[in-house]
Amino acid sequence: MQMTLSSPEQTLAAAGLLLPPLPAPGGNYISAKRVGSVLYLSGVISTGPEGVIAGTAGQDRTIEEGYAAARACALTQLAVLKRELGSLDRVAEVLTVNGYVNVALGFADSPAVVNGASDLLVLVFGEAGRHVRAAVGVSALPRNALVEIQMTVRVSEP
Repeated sequence: MQMTLSSPEQTLAAAGLLLPPLPAPGGNYISAKRVGSVLYLSGVISTGPEGVIAGTAGQDRTIEEGYAAARACALTQLAVLKRELGSLDRVAEVLTVNGYVNVALGFADSPAVVNGASDLLVLVFGEAGRHVRAAVGVSALPRNALVEIQMTVRVSEP
């Protein structure tokens, strides 16, 4: 097991990654809700500097493009966590990741796409970033997004 010697935010900076601006909820819900030591995060769709990363895996988007979109979702979730907790150091462990991929009929590689989020979380949090997950192909996502990621984390007290 590799030992992480830096904070999650230092790891992000060392990887050249920046947290994106926070999205506004797209409906009548909140982006995070804490129950005890568990913080539930609403799903976030894939966005980048130019807006929504849209498309359909297996039709007009590749596995690699989907992987990058899932990674973008994970970065957005980290931004939500930082706002909610004040610091990513308060994430004790990532519990669950549910990944939804906008796919063409018969596309069977949703797990390879959702790895973009999972790999980033393990990079940032080490073993505490390992989680249980679902990687589901769907016929449509809000705003024609390529990927949506929903997560839960266990929070440590300050």
